[in-house]
Amino acid sequence: MKRIIVAGGGTAGHIEPALAIARRWQLAHPDSQITFLGTKAGLEITLVPAGGFALTLIPKVSVPRRISPQLLLLPFSLLRAISQSMKAIKGADLVIGFGGYVSAPAYLAAALTRTPFVIHEANARPGLANRLGALFTRYTAVAHPVMGGSLKKSLLTGLPLKGNIASAHESAQNDWRSARLAAKRALGFDEQVPLVFIFGGSQGSVAINEVIARSQQALASQGVNILHGVGARSALPESHDSYRAVNYISDMATAYLAADLIIARSGAVTCAEVNTLGRYALFIPLPIGNGEQNLNAASLISQGRAEILPQAQFTAEWIAANLSRLLARSSAAPISGSTIDIEATTKIVALMEYALSGGK
Repeated sequence: MKRIIVAGGGTAGHIEPALAIARRWQLAHPDSQITFLGTKAGLEITLVPAGGFALTLIPKVSVPRRISPQLLLLPFSLLRAISQSMKAIKGADLVIGFGGYVSAPAYLAAALTRTPFVIHEANARPGLANRLGALFTRYTAVAHPVMGGSLKKSLLTGLPLKGNIASAHESAQNDWRSARLAAKRALGFDEQVPLVFIFGGSQGSVAINEVIARSQQALASQGVNILHGVGARSALPESHDSYRAVNYISDMATAYLAADLIIARSGAVTCAEVNTLGRYALFIPLPIGNGEQNLNAASLISQGRAEILPQAQFTAEWIAANLSRLLARSSAAPISGSTIDIEATTKIVALMEYALSGGK
């Protein structure tokens, strides 16, 4: 029996790929014991147990974005997290990490205990934790080509997809046009009316929601239907004939297929899912972080299937002036999704097996 530790927490962008790999590993190696590392501050506190996996918590290590008194505490919080990670990793056969707060101490603990570990980087611009971890392992994978730094020699795999996204792509391959019309009907929308699907990531986006609230009249005048995922923690706006607001969308695969236009953040998971099932997207990158959301959509843009707009320019007036143009771009875009991420889970599991064998 192999004991596998999975370090992936914080946002759905780290957790969903980790869960996809854990499920694929479990199918290939059903006698394995899989445990996730996380913190009490991340979405893993609910998503991992809901996915059927054990979760061990370690202290969160926050890196201040500017010089502050908190910076003085960083070495102490990191050492504490490494110590807790070493206890969790003791006796494990392999660690795999996906970046985020929980991964850096897990990588360092694995290096100190000489436990082989694998890294997967989802974003086009690698995060600090994965850049650090890659200094101590040769088993690294990336969703996008990386031209320099410690991850430049990584295996290019794409991004692991949720099972229902991959299944929807497989089902749609025979007849994409019929699949998209059927998805609209399944959601209860008129298949002849353009559908705009708007959401702000796993926790919603206040900024996007506020702009859409101010755009109701303009949207209604343009003869489109709207499906708006406002986020689980956001107040639910009133729905009407052409506008449907929901807190949470459980069947994202059907929503992607049904949409003529997607308006969303450009997180790594969202871009991979749009690439697999979407038609055309307007991405509003999150204006914080290390700029990775501005790069994640590069492949979709090069395919003529997306464009990017800074959040400061995303206004009700901009939507009124550009919605018709966006829908026209969607009509001209390829009707089928891309296959680039379909085999990502298989490739990463193979890399894990290679690491377990000592690279033989």
